Amino acid sequence: LGWKFYDADDYHPLENKKKMEEGIPLNDEDRIPWLCALHDILRREDASRQDTVLACSALKKMYRRVLISGASAIESNQPEQPGENPALKILFVHLDGPKDIIAGRLEKRRGHFMPPELLNSQFDTLEPPSAPENFITVSLEKSLPEILLQIESAILQG
Repeated sequence: LGWKFYDADDYHPLENKKKMEEGIPLNDEDRIPWLCALHDILRREDASRQDTVLACSALKKMYRRVLISGASAIESNQPEQPGENPALKILFVHLDGPKDIIAGRLEKRRGHFMPPELLNSQFDTLEPPSAPENFITVSLEKSLPEILLQIESAILQG
């Protein structure tokens, strides 16, 4: 696509990384400042008309709202009203698959601060996207070319 790419894991504060390295799952208090920083990156790129891909485990609906609207999403469950800081237009891609497939991929990952033992806590936290969120669900059981084609088709369809 020629879009800018960000990996949200690169923006975790050191405290979050240490916690995960010790096998301690992150909580909302750990994640919200991180998500707000990611929102700021997306807002900056949007302001410069730069299309962007962000790889991020936005596990809860509230986390996805923070990515769209920033800190104001925490203060209110209401969607942001039109005004000087409109919500970002984001297509969320929910990569869905059986826990054993994901666990196998995590086992192969080297040099990452999140140990595979935290996978269960992520599944426990997960709130899959649902209407009216702007999302597609893509099966991890498909081949990588099929996954990429499905995502690209959804993006190009707007």
